[in-house]
Amino acid sequence: MAAEILKRTPLYEEHLRLGAKLVPFAGWEMPVSYPAGILAEHQAVRRAAGLFDIGHMGLIKVEGDGALALVQKAATNDAARLSMNQCQYSLLCNERGGVIDDLLVYRLPMFYLIVANAVNAERVAARLKAFGDNSSVGFYDAYCALSLQGPQACQLAEKVLSAALAGLKKNHAIWWRDIIISRTGYTGEDGCELIVAKTEAAKLWQAFMKEGVQPCGLGARDTLRLEAGLPLYGHEYDESTTPLEAGYGWAVKFDKSEFAGRAALLAEKSQGRKKQLVGIELDGRAIPRQGARVFTVDGRPLGAVTSGTFSPTLRRPVALAYLTAPAAQVAVEIRGAKYSGKVVDKAFRQGVK
Repeated sequence: MAAEILKRTPLYEEHLRLGAKLVPFAGWEMPVSYPAGILAEHQAVRRAAGLFDIGHMGLIKVEGDGALALVQKAATNDAARLSMNQCQYSLLCNERGGVIDDLLVYRLPMFYLIVANAVNAERVAARLKAFGDNSSVGFYDAYCALSLQGPQACQLAEKVLSAALAGLKKNHAIWWRDIIISRTGYTGEDGCELIVAKTEAAKLWQAFMKEGVQPCGLGARDTLRLEAGLPLYGHEYDESTTPLEAGYGWAVKFDKSEFAGRAALLAEKSQGRKKQLVGIELDGRAIPRQGARVFTVDGRPLGAVTSGTFSPTLRRPVALAYLTAPAAQVAVEIRGAKYSGKVVDKAFRQGVK
């Protein structure tokens, strides 16, 4: 059986020079960590700033007279509410209301830009094309993305780019010298994401490295997003899970025109959810992993873990899990043993002072 040929971002050589540990991820060869380690990378983002290569994410351009109508028919949020250079979180659902992918939708001067997860990029583009009406859909092939995250991120971006970012609001973007800079991220911290020409990506990366910014890999990206309670496709989302179950009903606008999955989601809204995504903080040191079973304190099956890690900030194991009934205390089975835990807000990061 032939080995899978992995794609590489324009920053592959930079990762090699920095001694990154590279792993296969969604068909790409990506850095999971650098020599400093995941803990140092995580803490750099929480305390100062860290830089991520997110060049594997799918950048999809929707343009033409029917671009807005297409986005409205495909995605759950209301793109008609976007002002120029604003973006919103949205979801692409099947007709049963299950999530095909979660997206960022940008309204830019010449087109709508949709950012999809790497594993789903081709599927998302194909589904958008199926909704096409007087518009065109294609990959924004000449560009890739970097994510600079942390309390000092925007200050560093201003210095490196000589761009005025102090007035840039959350979920808004500016176009600066052929770079789209948006105040967005996936870590629970302030920060910005930079959509840059592939030919310029390495130069921009090197400029941040010269400022002492910590390079960060997929490992820290996962611990950071989990502490913030943010969903990851294939864990908290899939085609059998709805946005309402995941707690993202706010990104589903039933008062706009028809969209894929609307009828199923309306029925769910009126009948009630079958499961709900919650956060769990555990006692001890054992780390729950995806699929770990969750029980009531008296041993009745209650659900399963979708993501788990040892939280560097809380200094204890945490997990996201779907439960079929409300509970305050639970038991999580890890390698045959049960560990007690309490159900908390899934945005663990909010509880940290």
